[in-house]
Amino acid sequence: MKALVAVKRVVDANVKVRVKPDHSGVDLTNVKMSINPFCEIAVEEAVRLKEKGTVSEIVVVSIGPKEAQEQIRSAMALGADRGILVETATDEIGALEVAKILKGIVEQEQPEIILLGKQAIDDDSNQVGQMLGALLGAGQGTFASEVKVEGGKVQVTREIDGGLQTVELSLPAIITTDLRLNEPRYAALPNIMKARKKPLETKSPADYGVTAASKLKTVKVESPAERQAGVQVKSVDELVNKLKNEAKVI
Repeated sequence: MKALVAVKRVVDANVKVRVKPDHSGVDLTNVKMSINPFCEIAVEEAVRLKEKGTVSEIVVVSIGPKEAQEQIRSAMALGADRGILVETATDEIGALEVAKILKGIVEQEQPEIILLGKQAIDDDSNQVGQMLGALLGAGQGTFASEVKVEGGKVQVTREIDGGLQTVELSLPAIITTDLRLNEPRYAALPNIMKARKKPLETKSPADYGVTAASKLKTVKVESPAERQAGVQVKSVDELVNKLKNEAKVI
């Protein structure tokens, strides 16, 4: 059984994002880039399925600039077998275009399980997995907190409002991973060295009949407004007075 895992190159989650002075976007100068945390969970789940003997090969794919090879190599160090980079001039590609490229890769690679992070921490769109499912006509289990593969089917426990929902999908199936599915491992140094020798194929969006562009235009990017410091009150009467006369919420 083959697993295909999509990973995205994003600003490292521990980096404080800076907005460009002209508010046209995020300043990426000398900024550390990493695998999107949700995508890292997807890689970890594929590796665990391989360790169980369920999956025999893990193919990791990323769509973005040449520098995204680094994130593919990181996924290989975690346990992926080979990689595909669909090289574009920019990271700013529309979700539908990404889904169309992934559809082309799925049709070529014929994986039984397609794993994606539920969303990326840069745009938070949460659309690619669902769009890919619609394009392929395949079953999808989104927001997965548990995955079980048996008998040619996969059971996905989903986190929904008010509880958990378990769905059973025929293969091939698309799964988008949530935070509580697993805790990604750290790559060991020997595996990092081995990852450099694993095969990495470079493609272009045109190879899949897709134009790498976005139908969305970023108008303006701003930092969140700074919150004022809170105050402590000594009594309920003082609290009510402040809420009424200062905050004017009652």
